[in-house]
Amino acid sequence: MRYSPLHTTCFRRTGGLISTLTTLLMATLAMPVFAATVDGVRMWSSPDNTRLVFDISEAVDHKVFVLKNPHRVVVDLKNAHLLHKLAGLDFPKSLLTGLRSAKRHGTDLRMVLDLKGKVRPKSFLLKPTQRYGHRLVIDLQDARSKPAKVVTRTAANATKGQARDVIVAIDAGHGGDDPGASGRRGTREKDVVMAIARELEKLVKKQRGMRPVMIRQGDYYLGLRKRMQKARDLKADLFISIHADAFRDGRARGASVFVLSQNSATSKAAQWLAANENSADLIGGVSLDDKDDLLASVLLDLSRNATIAASLDVGSNVLSELKKIGRVHKRRVEQAGFVVLKSPDVPSILVETGFISNRHEEKNLRSKAYQRKLARAMLKGVKTYFANNAPAGTLLAMDDRQHVIRRGETLSGIAQQYRVTQLALRSANGLSSDGLRIGQTLRIPMM
Repeated sequence: MRYSPLHTTCFRRTGGLISTLTTLLMATLAMPVFAATVDGVRMWSSPDNTRLVFDISEAVDHKVFVLKNPHRVVVDLKNAHLLHKLAGLDFPKSLLTGLRSAKRHGTDLRMVLDLKGKVRPKSFLLKPTQRYGHRLVIDLQDARSKPAKVVTRTAANATKGQARDVIVAIDAGHGGDDPGASGRRGTREKDVVMAIARELEKLVKKQRGMRPVMIRQGDYYLGLRKRMQKARDLKADLFISIHADAFRDGRARGASVFVLSQNSATSKAAQWLAANENSADLIGGVSLDDKDDLLASVLLDLSRNATIAASLDVGSNVLSELKKIGRVHKRRVEQAGFVVLKSPDVPSILVETGFISNRHEEKNLRSKAYQRKLARAMLKGVKTYFANNAPAGTLLAMDDRQHVIRRGETLSGIAQQYRVTQLALRSANGLSSDGLRIGQTLRIPMM
């Protein structure tokens, strides 16, 4: 077959195009294939822990190991690369001195965390949520950190000079990479509840015989069980967890007080709220299964029953005070399975200060004046509880105590409760008879 000059030209052009496409294809196949990108990093630091959260495009195989001289943690990511330079981290407040990265084996990414000292690292992947995509979390625990200072409780027969303060553990919910709920104006729950917690801390500090301890000191994440354990390590007499939740219906409003339920929540709203709060613990990679091994099961049940009863008592007092400053969501204390309330021996309450998803309540929660009102209401409820239930060996128990009369109580029953005589009660309170009225406050003299 004979080809014309035109046919020859077309053949040469087609052949050249095929050759060019083949070359490009081979070059493409020779280029490294990255399955994942690291899009950014955020960091939060607590006194003995630093958390880094890397935003990644998809789940990635990774390996974490420690090197010495100098101390550093190495994070290797398979088939990954940086999308942007990692910057904007506040190293002076963390356990790190710097963060470096480099390619490894052509397709992998190596990140090196330069450290100030020895740490215990932990890593885990998180699936996408409504707020974030895939994430790789690196937790660094200071290996030199010591357990929280344990407060030694004085014996029940302590003298006034040896008596200790009542310890109130104040827990500002959420923090760090867990902002909690958000309002329409962008108000973040973690910021609001920290402001309220600080106000409560100031008020408790001013009370004779009471001492506050903050569970979360700054904007960092703490696992729910770690919050509870910290309160126990500090021998807290009361644990108050402060929240400001959201609901699907923006009309929902009002404060609530919750205590632990042994079985199930007492309402559908309580169930929804409990599930919403407990899900935050997934950010810490902690299982939410109830696996308490603190005490033998029988002792644990006995302790919990008494603790729940005390929690209901203090919760009722706090709720009564909250009713005086605004609307409440429920007229009684709710019970639900909040993980943070599961201490077997520390009376614990969770205060939902309002619904941040409600436009009116979001405005209130942003107000410093309203935050102080909430803190004062909580303090009044706590003071009423301890006036009637001062722990043995505390300064409050050594002082002349107070008792607020409740429905059905009698002077003889109160005298028996505090091991004083009816005559002493009448004399201390200027009573001419045994008649009492609900809400009346009696001074309980020391015998």
